[in-house]
Amino acid sequence: MSDAITPNPWHTLRRHTPARIGLGRAGVSQPTAAHLAFQLAHAQARDAVHRELDHVALAAALNEAGLETLDLHSAAADRAAYLQRPDLGRRLDDRSTAVLSSLDAQQQPDLALVVADGLSALAIERHAVRFVEALRPLLADGWRWSPVAIVRQARVAIGDPIGQALEAKLVVVLIGERPGLSSPDSMGVYVTWAPRPGRVDAERNCISNVRPEGLAPATAAARLAWLLQEARARQVTGVALKDESVEVAPAVETREPFRLDRR
Repeated sequence: MSDAITPNPWHTLRRHTPARIGLGRAGVSQPTAAHLAFQLAHAQARDAVHRELDHVALAAALNEAGLETLDLHSAAADRAAYLQRPDLGRRLDDRSTAVLSSLDAQQQPDLALVVADGLSALAIERHAVRFVEALRPLLADGWRWSPVAIVRQARVAIGDPIGQALEAKLVVVLIGERPGLSSPDSMGVYVTWAPRPGRVDAERNCISNVRPEGLAPATAAARLAWLLQEARARQVTGVALKDESVEVAPAVETREPFRLDRR
């Protein structure tokens, strides 16, 4: 560490977290390296928000994995409208409504899977296909899937009218989460029983921070499979369905006080 930088005793914890702690200081300011790293992370987050989803490549990858896809769009015509009018991102445009109306929904699928750009198309491009590939073998028996709906300029609630139109028992929405300053590619997964417009967040289950540096896609897929099995059996999601797929680790008791290494 340069003599111009005054170290911070918290710096020993930096190896355990990507959070910006223990950066030290140069005079009354941040060290130059830390300041530049912050600017880079901020630029990456902004780029992720404004990035357009490559829906053609995504559809091709899902088709190659053996899944049919639907090309849908929200009522937000472009990215600017999407960011300024969240309500438009929760509704389908007229063309998409017509596409869904033309489908045969007599099979009443168990699961409608929606892949939406949300606030980070980068997250969907990086993780959605891998996540779906991990989920499929976990739901191989007794689950009927509708075609995967790829929706641009979409919010979480876009899954409700899609699930209703397909007469699906459950809808799962994979969506890019709001980028953080260390996670521009975090994907969220939302599960809703008996989807229909007007559902609220308390009626959904959420798995967040799906990415290799957070919750690995394969691990998240296993949690989702458990939630889906339980949701179908109990016919509920949200606050009425607690994720018990992983046992809570027992608390570690210690009499030793926590100390920072100030050396």
